[in-house]
Amino acid sequence: MKPGYIYIMTNKRHTVLYAGCTSDIIRRVAEHKQHKHKGSFTDKYNCEHCVYYETLPDYLSAIKRENQIKNMRRADKIALINAMNPEWNDLI
Repeated sequence: MKPGYIYIMTNKRHTVLYAGCTSDIIRRVAEHKQHKHKGSFTDKYNCEHCVYYETLPDYLSAIKRENQIKNMRRADKIALINAMNPEWNDLI
């Protein structure tokens, strides 16, 4: 079975956090960076930097984890990012 991925995108000033899930993280992050889906949340708020991701055993697990992360407070999302990527570098 193919793995699933959960990721968090942000904009240049880190004022917006967007959590998503996918089965192909390279393709999906590239779509965000290229603003492929005009009018989407990530397009509107220029979320072009992938600052966090997790690999999960399958896509269904990724959907569950995405929902957990989306329900977290902003401070908890920031703590997740800081634990993996304290400098908030663009990972993908």
